[in-house]
Amino acid sequence: MVRIVVDAMGGDNAPGEIVKGAVDAVSRKDGIEVILVGKQDVVEKELGAYSYPKDRIRIVHASEVIETDEPPVNAIRKKKDSSIVVGMNLVKNGEADAFVSAGCSGAILVGGQFIIGRIHGVERSPFGALIPTEKGPAILLDSGANVDARPAHLVQFARMGSIYMEHVIGISKPRVGIVNIGAEEEKGNALVKETFPLLKACDDIHFIGSVEARDIPHGGADVIICEAFTGNVILKMYEGVATVLIDTLKKGLMSSLRSKIGALLIQPALRASMKDFDASKLGGAPMLGLNGLVVKTHGSSKAGEVSNSIIQCVTFKEQEINEKIKASLRVESEK
Repeated sequence: MVRIVVDAMGGDNAPGEIVKGAVDAVSRKDGIEVILVGKQDVVEKELGAYSYPKDRIRIVHASEVIETDEPPVNAIRKKKDSSIVVGMNLVKNGEADAFVSAGCSGAILVGGQFIIGRIHGVERSPFGALIPTEKGPAILLDSGANVDARPAHLVQFARMGSIYMEHVIGISKPRVGIVNIGAEEEKGNALVKETFPLLKACDDIHFIGSVEARDIPHGGADVIICEAFTGNVILKMYEGVATVLIDTLKKGLMSSLRSKIGALLIQPALRASMKDFDASKLGGAPMLGLNGLVVKTHGSSKAGEVSNSIIQCVTFKEQEINEKIKASLRVESEK
């Protein structure tokens, strides 16, 4: 049984969509126990609306909630009975295997680093956002954790991202690319120029060189490496463009009687195509390199994304991703 802590109070749609997602996850997947952490009476009320296996969802009370506008370090230190702190301590103490939250990104980052802690030898733990591309999902890391990364950090990101994509997503020899402003090796800022030859020298990853931002949606790489400032800009632009395109398409299809008729004819094919670019079905962003798994979902997550994030944790545990990361670090240290 994989035990997954879910922050019932985190996110714009908590606790309703979070609880709904937890119920959906245990209905879809055997071998999961969900521990909902939050205000007991509030979570119990939400659970009361559903039928679910009582032995696979339980509640752990936490009286406090960390809000998105709170300074993360102070919030983690002062709100010891918050859903994030209580939930992460369950993972730290071995009472759970993973922690999922749509709550404050900063608090999740700080809590992951200081409560659960990094694997020995991991210098930085990146957020790895899973993004849809023309060729299937890719992982973008770092997508929000370390804005001042060094070349050695990016090399570790590449190794951890490759392990994740091969064993969780199922891509053999995932292609690793570093975000750059051109394909030529001599291009880029100081960080990219210093990191490029280090990645090129790694014989345990499939490094393909630079990848430009325009190539990412086309599936230019399976593991996309950059520091967090660049990664977060790419991620937010990706999400924004997708929203604008969908809204513009809807307006165009509804603009006249002829377009409405056409919309009815193409609707089945359009829906099937759009499913391939639905980021919510990929789950959340794993924080790689910690002693336990932490997954950050969008603040606006609905039940579907929460459910997928919970199920994502099962594959991570079954494939022993942390053990594979530790083995990779041991091999590197022996060279």
